[in-house]
Amino acid sequence: MTDSTDTDTTADEKPGRFHRFRERFLVEERVLSAAAKRNLFITGAALIVVGLVGFFVVLDSITESDDLSYIDAPVEGWLESGRDGWLTTLMIVLSIVFGPIAMPIIILVTTVAWGILAKHAWRPLLLAGGMILGVIVVQLLAPIIARDRPPADEMMIGYDPTSSFPSGHVMGVADFLFIGTYLVFSRHRRPVITTLAFAVAAFVVLLTAACRIYLGYHWATDAVGSIMLSLVVLGIVIIVDTWRTVRVGSPEEVAESDRRSEAWGRNER
Repeated sequence: MTDSTDTDTTADEKPGRFHRFRERFLVEERVLSAAAKRNLFITGAALIVVGLVGFFVVLDSITESDDLSYIDAPVEGWLESGRDGWLTTLMIVLSIVFGPIAMPIIILVTTVAWGILAKHAWRPLLLAGGMILGVIVVQLLAPIIARDRPPADEMMIGYDPTSSFPSGHVMGVADFLFIGTYLVFSRHRRPVITTLAFAVAAFVVLLTAACRIYLGYHWATDAVGSIMLSLVVLGIVIIVDTWRTVRVGSPEEVAESDRRSEAWGRNER
């Protein structure tokens, strides 16, 4: 016969476990004004629209071999004309660091470490979810579109027979940096720092794109289309994050939230 006290204790423990799980993985509240919340939703929706329109414009240009696809040969020729020993070495290193072996390790270490050290694991989980979504998109679209890469004799570090569009390298880096930058700096109240962070992220993404074109593995439009898809993923992340974490507060509550140290880049965990 089960003791009623034991039953009551078990009943109390189950909600407790769920509550701890919810607090750890699903809850991360931030207080914003109604206008700020609305602007985040608008930003996310705008990124999705711009990304989708841009992607389909690029896709149409490469399938019809017109419009934007005309930039492919000139951009490739310009980058190849600047090939030099030290620059080639640098590009190869970047290609390896941002490649299909090293990049997943970097992402895994980042998300696991962030998830362990952070008070809430919502943002690391959202970063991982965005990255997985990006991988799924590339794996689904690449064989369907089946675009040929540049000629094999232009590939500098081995032959790659896979499809060229979209670029897994470029989209992987763009997803990681854009989503990561948003998830960290969306909690800051210093617009200048946030702007600089996104500028650095964009520079690294463009450098990755130039690296892949320089080494002979992608066309310029491959990179442009991949960045457009990354904007779509970023927009989805912003909308999901805003829906799940933002609470509209009174002016006093917003002011109190702004006074917290994490709002200014301190105690970010």
